[in-house]
Amino acid sequence: MHLATNAAPLWSSGPGFDAEIVTDGGYIWWYVDAISDDGVHGLTMIAFIGSVFSPYYAWSNWDDPLQHCAINVALYRLDSGAGRWAMTERGAKSVSRDAQHFTVGPSALRWENGTLIANIKEITTPIPTLLSGQIKITPNVMTSAQVQLDAAGKHFWHPLAPRARVELSFDSPELAWSGDGYFDSNRGSEPLERAFQSWHWGRAHRTDDLMLFYDIVARDGAASKLALQIDTNGHVKEMQSPPTRSLPSTFWRIGRTAWADAGSKPQVIKTLEDTPFYARSALSTTLNSQRTTMMHESLDLDRLKNPVIRAMLMFRMPRSFF
Repeated sequence: MHLATNAAPLWSSGPGFDAEIVTDGGYIWWYVDAISDDGVHGLTMIAFIGSVFSPYYAWSNWDDPLQHCAINVALYRLDSGAGRWAMTERGAKSVSRDAQHFTVGPSALRWENGTLIANIKEITTPIPTLLSGQIKITPNVMTSAQVQLDAAGKHFWHPLAPRARVELSFDSPELAWSGDGYFDSNRGSEPLERAFQSWHWGRAHRTDDLMLFYDIVARDGAASKLALQIDTNGHVKEMQSPPTRSLPSTFWRIGRTAWADAGSKPQVIKTLEDTPFYARSALSTTLNSQRTTMMHESLDLDRLKNPVIRAMLMFRMPRSFF
């Protein structure tokens, strides 16, 4: 992996919703996560062009990314409560976009006066209920960092606003909270599974800085690690990756590892997503002697490309043909 920075944020005029995306499996996504100030609620939102997990995109032989767009929203409870999850894929006729606006069906994102505003209206799965409300993401720390994730230069990661303030106001379910969050983007010119076998990713907000981690196994078996430390002014520097520790496997036997100081051990607060190829977790860990909460994901791309698992995803990620 290779880190590069520029003099000004790459997205000074917006997150780049009008980015050019190649056929043959090209993609871009914008990712937001947040945890409420009281530690009870969490969310993720991912807006996809060329949905990398879509079975329909794979079955099309990775033909046209604009025919496979979606806005995925998940509301979590970090205590014992249940959450909500929605992700409906739509084709190009349901999509409009420019540099500062991205609409997919009834849901839309816009960049307005330095804030990302998402108006969400989706139907949840597996139990169909309305998911309706607004999410506002206001960056506190912006970076110009760009990380090349693969040797061929076909996959890139941009930690756009690694620290942000997030406000959520939903009428279905009736829910309102605010908390610290994170905003990034990934883009590529081929399917993920061509370049990678698996990865573990994590972000940890600390008192005076934040830390980001990427551990990747490439398709040829080569392993690489990246650890970044970002201060409150958006200055990014590489640091030595802390030791990793194994976490309990998920129900679907997804292996998880996470980062912690030598002599300490990360702990799972709650497994938020548990699928046959992917796990998202809220963790507690110690980094540079400070206990902190980490948002964490593990992705197994060999599992994802299994035809049986691809077929199962139709029930979790339905497609609207209207």
